[in-house]
Amino acid sequence: MSARESAAAPERPLAIVCGGGALPFAVADAVMSRGRPVVLFPIRGWVDPGAVAAYPHRWIAIGQLGRLRRLAARERCGEMVWIGTVLRPSPWQIRLDLATVRELPRILAGFRGGDDHLLTMLGRIFEEHGLKLVGAHEVAPEILVREGALGRLAPGDRDRADIARGLAVLVATAPYDIGQAVVVADNHVLALEAAEGTDNMLARIADLRLQGRVRSKVGTGVLVKAAKASQDRRFDLPSIGPQTVEGVARAGLAGLAVVAGDVIIAQPQQVALTADAARVFVAGVGRNT
Repeated sequence: MSARESAAAPERPLAIVCGGGALPFAVADAVMSRGRPVVLFPIRGWVDPGAVAAYPHRWIAIGQLGRLRRLAARERCGEMVWIGTVLRPSPWQIRLDLATVRELPRILAGFRGGDDHLLTMLGRIFEEHGLKLVGAHEVAPEILVREGALGRLAPGDRDRADIARGLAVLVATAPYDIGQAVVVADNHVLALEAAEGTDNMLARIADLRLQGRVRSKVGTGVLVKAAKASQDRRFDLPSIGPQTVEGVARAGLAGLAVVAGDVIIAQPQQVALTADAARVFVAGVGRNT
């Protein structure tokens, strides 16, 4: 093929492996707006069939590595993105195809580490078969939170002190792969995200407040989210959306701060509207705030 023919050749489709939520579709829309075709691979049980119907798609199940590889090759996909909500399954809940069975020793070894270890290992398996894994932010950079306030409100001095403490806590806990979010109020750590996820952590704060276990007054405290410094950024970047803001409001916090460029945002306009309606702030901050 000549250089002119190569330049004129259409870009190969991007494979998007879809978990739950709105983020896979935000990425698909952003990529298609640049003229690149996409093929979605929604995971059964996690993705609304009605939401995916408008896109080219092929259904897969957890554990069907071979099927995913074959279908991606059939669709001429050279790059793949994984995005969306999928809870870490038990090894015995996975639907195994033959290709997965062959890789089972490596997969089980991955389960003995944290999420980062497991995902990086799965990515290596795909790349060994010619599929390059890329981060969603690489193909759709507009999905990342930018620095500054998203709505009308911005953090005050007390909030900025809580944000700084939260970022320091996340730096300290990053080597243990236990979460990407923390709640700090009046310089006091109220909760650190673990297996329950951000929404359940916020629900726990709301419940503790009802029990009188949270003494800070309503309207103080910050949810802080950041990617781990050593994280493989192709996978599992932290994310926020309108539901996160609603959880912050129910927990009685002042707002939500995330490291700009580290966190994916779903429905940014709706996030700003939800924050303004709830009278809480949402802000992108620097890692060294």
